[in-house]
Amino acid sequence: MEPGSRLEEMTVERLAADHDLDEVAELEARCFNNPWTRDMLARELAQSDVAHVFLLRLPDRRIAAFCSCWIVVDELHVNTLVVDLPYRRQGFGVGLMRRVIDEAVRQGATRATLEVRESNLAARGLYERLGFHVAGRRPGYYTHPVEDALILWREDLTKPGSCSD
Repeated sequence: MEPGSRLEEMTVERLAADHDLDEVAELEARCFNNPWTRDMLARELAQSDVAHVFLLRLPDRRIAAFCSCWIVVDELHVNTLVVDLPYRRQGFGVGLMRRVIDEAVRQGATRATLEVRESNLAARGLYERLGFHVAGRRPGYYTHPVEDALILWREDLTKPGSCSD
């Protein structure tokens, strides 16, 4: 992190309040063609002890990004990573994911996986910088539009994820 960067201003915390869930659902709806609804997110969090939502906040307390994931025994499964449009390409996605990975390691995770649209080059680049690699494909996994998902994995979360760590 460079001195004076906006990344120094960010905080990452677990979702804890209903009004935060409203903002997460709004952000999800702005950024995805087939978003999870507020009810879907609430149900996921209420019915699962492995589900987590991590919020990236800026000093004005605005949610600039969030990550929805499962931490199951020794595995982190990233369900969604969203960075709000005005905050993209500023390092917030990488910063948030590093914090999520750190927390997952604290909870016993040793490896991580996720699916990403094949055409989402920005997200693929972000995950590659974090040490993820393509391990498979799920044909027709995404809808609106229909598209294959690439399955990414990162083994040994305790090692630096890239040469820039």
